[in-house]
Amino acid sequence: MVHGVWTSERIAFVYFVYLFVVGWLRPLGAARRALLALVAVVAVAAIVVSAALAPLLVREWMPLASILGGYYASVLLFVAPSIATESWLMAWDRRLLGDPATRFAAWPRPVLGALEIVYMGCFLLIGAGFAILAAGGHRALADRYWSIVVGAELGSFAPLALVQTRPPWAVERKAILADRSIHDLATAMVQRFTIRVNTFPSGHVAGSLGVALAVVGAMPWAGAILLVLAIAIAVACVVGRYHYVVDVVAGALLAVALWVLF
Repeated sequence: MVHGVWTSERIAFVYFVYLFVVGWLRPLGAARRALLALVAVVAVAAIVVSAALAPLLVREWMPLASILGGYYASVLLFVAPSIATESWLMAWDRRLLGDPATRFAAWPRPVLGALEIVYMGCFLLIGAGFAILAAGGHRALADRYWSIVVGAELGSFAPLALVQTRPPWAVERKAILADRSIHDLATAMVQRFTIRVNTFPSGHVAGSLGVALAVVGAMPWAGAILLVLAIAIAVACVVGRYHYVVDVVAGALLAVALWVLF
């Protein structure tokens, strides 16, 4: 097991310092700026204390808190959507898909339902990936695993300071899909539990693909299954209109870049 400060802890540390600094550069209200600064300071302190004093088990799972906190804190940077950027993203979708609202209407209901269900379980995949490694006797890879996954997730949230757009479901007409009930459930979950703005790159794609790539070298069969799930999540992002195609491609590229780096 890696001793000292882990690379994944450094990544999270830098991200929350970045939030603190950018919060003072963006045109935020005083209350929101103060809240963002408070969240950043608390997160940095938690990371430092965990790295120095926490038992190994706590350090192995602390990145989950960093990802979750980093996600919800990122929305505090959102000021207003860039209509020009949204138009550019939608133009690429129309160029590649035709009419996104009807493009997948003929897909079989079981396929669409399965995609939506996998998409809804995306966050569970992050912890499951490390649990699989640990169960397979690879706890020594904890820092490498979390460096890829934390880097992928926080690397997707950080650009929200500059690239501010709404997700496709918020700006387009409703997608016509055969799995209406499951899609409505997934949409309701997205509206209730997410920050309701678009992340570029897609955190869903970057994180899930990062999980698969971080596992596949040590446990090829498990990694292959996770890779299939990551691909399903990427497809679901587009089919359900949760992300633009460009978001998905950028998320995949980010995950691959981190995998190569580490």
